[in-house]
Amino acid sequence: MDIQNKIAVVTGISKGIGFHVTNELLQHGAKVFGLGRNNNEITHPNYQFIPCDVRNFEEVENAFAEIYAITNNQMHILVNNAGLGYFGFLEELKNEHWHEMFDTNVNGIFYCCKMALPVMKKQEYGHIINIASTAALEGMAQVSGYCASKWAVKGLSESLFREVRDFKIKVTCIYPGSTKTDFFRNNENVQPNDNMLMPEDIAKAITQAIQMPDNFHTVNLEIRPLQPKGPRKANR
Repeated sequence: MDIQNKIAVVTGISKGIGFHVTNELLQHGAKVFGLGRNNNEITHPNYQFIPCDVRNFEEVENAFAEIYAITNNQMHILVNNAGLGYFGFLEELKNEHWHEMFDTNVNGIFYCCKMALPVMKKQEYGHIINIASTAALEGMAQVSGYCASKWAVKGLSESLFREVRDFKIKVTCIYPGSTKTDFFRNNENVQPNDNMLMPEDIAKAITQAIQMPDNFHTVNLEIRPLQPKGPRKANR
């Protein structure tokens, strides 16, 4: 897709991957609508922030209605980035934290796709990017709730890509490994560090996937840091 002049929606834009994806898309000429509970410091003539909690369908519905009113019912790129994680032994995981992960990580994607797909199908063109995690590829101790939510993202994405490919719509699921963002704010045992992936690099990989030719479809994109524990010391 040629990103120039395309309409893009990115969720969870206040920082991290969402912030850098927004910047990348703007640099390539897209008009970006950022959805989130908090804005960022981006000031660009092609960027507009719309306050929206993706856990709430009515807020998502209203946000997309506003976007369609501005763009004359156009939608080309949707990046479902909003997400969070809580960690610990399953029996100690608070019920509200479980529901918050599923409401944000899964329901938020469902709501945004639900609002984007009718327009994308009508125009027979579009690309949906769902941000999962390597936690969607393997179970991890004390990460059960987050893994469960991201496995749901994986299943939704793989089913959806088969549903909409005949409408010339792409669905790509991204599986980042540990990334240097504030994602680990709820895990006191993990601190962001330079051995992790950089969010701006993930944003570039997402942009490259969007820019591929129309008949080239990246369905799943797994991204991991090469040396998550740092360079290996040579034996002497």
